[in-house]
Amino acid sequence: MPRFPDHLNGSGPSNPFPGIKVLERRIGREIPHRLGSNEGLDMPHRALRERFGDAMVEHVYCYGDSEALGVRQRLASLYGLALDNTLVDAGADSLIALALRTVATPGCTVVSASGTYPTFGYFARGQGCQLLERSYREAPGLLAPGLDDLATSAREHKARLVYVANPDNPSGHLHSDEEILRLRAELPDDCWLLLDEAYHDFRDDACSAFSREVLPGVIRLRTLSKAHGLAGLRIGYAIAEPETLAMMMKVRIHYAVSTLTQAAAETVLDHHAEVEQHIREVKERRERLASHFSALGAEVLPSATNFIAIRLANAELAGKLNQELLEAGRLIARPAHPDLGHVLRITAVEDALVPGRFEILERAIAGDRAQR
Repeated sequence: MPRFPDHLNGSGPSNPFPGIKVLERRIGREIPHRLGSNEGLDMPHRALRERFGDAMVEHVYCYGDSEALGVRQRLASLYGLALDNTLVDAGADSLIALALRTVATPGCTVVSASGTYPTFGYFARGQGCQLLERSYREAPGLLAPGLDDLATSAREHKARLVYVANPDNPSGHLHSDEEILRLRAELPDDCWLLLDEAYHDFRDDACSAFSREVLPGVIRLRTLSKAHGLAGLRIGYAIAEPETLAMMMKVRIHYAVSTLTQAAAETVLDHHAEVEQHIREVKERRERLASHFSALGAEVLPSATNFIAIRLANAELAGKLNQELLEAGRLIARPAHPDLGHVLRITAVEDALVPGRFEILERAIAGDRAQR
């Protein structure tokens, strides 16, 4: 079993500010008079009320529930998760940082694919970790982290943690459940697997039994930014063993998720049919985008996300087209890592399907096809 840093073993540190919702649950009754907190409870908020209305303003006075119980209850009900296997925080990015704070120490080695979601490397370096990157596997129709290479590097360098995005960002590749389980089995016993499942909802098997499974030595991260449309409010959740989540709570910001954000998340989770409809529509747009560019001769990689990835001949061409599109007011994504600089990523929104929206890219693809 992977270990926690020595400074987190033992009884502390303890959250000095659990918040009124947690205190009410501890004593088993409501606390009607909030007389000792330092929030601006008597702030009239006339400007906010005028712009947003009274209903929104009622959520801005107080710190959010530090345990986000209402959100976790809904996640448990919708996705078949045990309540004590979930932790809510301010989006998947914040959860990546939180996981690193929990299990990594300055100087330890962490491993990822070279070009995967760059926020992991950003936070890992900020934590003082030694980041070891391994190249993607490339073949016709394939651009994916090499799980065998990650496991080998973890063993050779006694890594503390391996990071894998599944489905992958930016390629869209989906590793099978069996591949993920084999990766975990091949890692050293004291090495953690950080499994970033930000695009999990767009998998065709998103409701499988494996999606609910709590894996020893694994911290799974998901977000409400994509399928649930709450990117601007910053909220996501982790799935792990209770002992792991308890350690994460020791180093978590007390009120990481606001009262307003929690209320919005609860509302969206209470209307799950709209989320399901959105997912269906995203998948349909994704397939239309993929078919469109494939018909032009582009290499569109298989995707289990809300975007498509197009692999171009070289990074120079991809960089040139990305800049031309940006100057034309069309913001797409190109990985910053040089290993994946030849990839362009387009999100499957309705605006991407407007005729002529990608004329610059379409001309380049047609020209390359003619030369071949």
